[in-house]
Amino acid sequence: MFANLKAQPADKILALMAAFREDPRSDKIDLGVGVYKDATGNTPVMRAIKAAEHQLWEQQTTKAYVGLVGDPAYGDAMIKLILGDAVARENIGAAATPGGTGAVRQAFEMIRMANPDARVFVSNPTWPNHTSILKYLGIETIAYRYFDDETRGVDFDGMIADLKTARKGDVVLLHGCCHNPTGANLNPVEWQAVIDVLNEVGAIPMIDIAYQGFGDGLEADAVAVRMVAAGVPECLVAASCSKNFGIYRERTGLLMAISQDASQRALNQSTLAFLNRQNYSFPPDHGARLVTMILNDDALRADWASELEYVRLSMLGLRQSLASELQRLTGSDRFAFLAQHRGMFSRLGASPEQVERMRAEHGIYMIGDSRLNIAGLNATTVPILAQAIVDVGV
Repeated sequence: MFANLKAQPADKILALMAAFREDPRSDKIDLGVGVYKDATGNTPVMRAIKAAEHQLWEQQTTKAYVGLVGDPAYGDAMIKLILGDAVARENIGAAATPGGTGAVRQAFEMIRMANPDARVFVSNPTWPNHTSILKYLGIETIAYRYFDDETRGVDFDGMIADLKTARKGDVVLLHGCCHNPTGANLNPVEWQAVIDVLNEVGAIPMIDIAYQGFGDGLEADAVAVRMVAAGVPECLVAASCSKNFGIYRERTGLLMAISQDASQRALNQSTLAFLNRQNYSFPPDHGARLVTMILNDDALRADWASELEYVRLSMLGLRQSLASELQRLTGSDRFAFLAQHRGMFSRLGASPEQVERMRAEHGIYMIGDSRLNIAGLNATTVPILAQAIVDVGV
């Protein structure tokens, strides 16, 4: 049987990580993997997480199963964090998942169950795992224009034109904030225009929000999700706690199915429970319980929010430093977009050949499409990267 298996393409990010590990140079720089790093190159455990873990260790008396959709208190806390009061709680079905990827996968499974003929529109570019999972599930994928390679901003006119070709029952996958891999985001006026088009054509939005708090702040980063959830008949929201709580390995996510028709919630909720049962039965609880404790404790929440804000401002500072250094070296403001982008990533606009030259000649590792992890930089490496960008002629 196993002889019939076919080799699958290597994951580009994992391959890049392996190449970085094997590089003997001491001055190499990793801008590929999507994790936050502090100035020393460490991905720290947040203070509030440590405190919550200590409390949990003292208080927890069982490791018994919680439930197919996880602890309801976790769902309530996350819904409040992401949606605020934009949608009534009785209109929302929710299920804990193994990370944001698990939420995305379950959302695609739910789409396929509800409408096997649905096409999923994804931004060009998008997080590669979006298209990989869709292909594996056999769901037709259509790319819509999003990133303008000239301006390094959003090709909004192209995006709207492409979304107008969606049919009733199709799904449009949107990034809630801090677009991955480009860092280029829509403004509220543009978001409203997207909502209007979705309602006009009858397409259903699915929002992937993995970086709330990394862009313009916890509340500002939730504005788009709240606008969409309140402005359409139904939608899906896949959320991740990996980045903003720093619990990458705990695999903590949430999938929400939202309908303005409250009578639909029971069916949505039972479907989410069914899908969890088919894929992994009970979702992980440790990370979800820590998140719940933090969000429901005033002191822990304040400390978490303070540290998250420090992380956000650190990344904004690195963006500004890189843009300023490139302006100094080139005498041009053509890299000003780096300071305007938000989140961990920006798409530099370098060719694959230029990216390879930066790796070979300068020990700088980034994805071949020139996505770089801003959080992988520090005050020492910013000028090194800037000089490398200039040297290879970006």
